[in-house]
Amino acid sequence: MSRFLPLTIRFVSGGTMVVTTVAEAKKALGGAWKNKEAPAYLEATRLVDDAIAGTCRPAIAFAAFKKVAAQQGLLRPARPSAALTMLDELWSRSKTPPS
Repeated sequence: MSRFLPLTIRFVSGGTMVVTTVAEAKKALGGAWKNKEAPAYLEATRLVDDAIAGTCRPAIAFAAFKKVAAQQGLLRPARPSAALTMLDELWSRSKTPPS
């Protein structure tokens, strides 16, 4: 089981990858990004490397990865889970007056 909620990254090249761990974030950072010289990208790369080395908390590295993916427009919106969709439907029905 992963520690983080899945992020779907759509690379500039058109490929996609689901990222749920710091190790997967490192792999994703090696993919095709819009700007690998951007300060946020370089910071995320450093933090991910530090997390893998054990000198940075994984949550901080993963948050930096998510931030740079969003800044570069590579983060695809997550679809709600099936359970959340069912809960939304139940909530909608409870708001509708009986016929």
